[in-house]
Amino acid sequence: MGGGRVAADELRLLIERAERLEEEKRGIADDIKDVMGEAKSRGYDTKAIRKILAIRKKKKDEYQEEEAILETYLHALGMI
Repeated sequence: MGGGRVAADELRLLIERAERLEEEKRGIADDIKDVMGEAKSRGYDTKAIRKILAIRKKKKDEYQEEEAILETYLHALGMI
């Protein structure tokens, strides 16, 4: 029976840790929202900033390949 108590304690600790991380995640999301609000108030385009953030997360080769495919598709559709 004692093993069940240990497992329950371990499970509770894992859940509490996940809850704390969720709280931190919400706090970080609020901070990012504040930064975007500041950028917008200074006249920056927040869609462009978010796009730049997404690009910067990618490896250079990966980004260049995606852009080449996108350009090919846009050209095929007569959009460029």
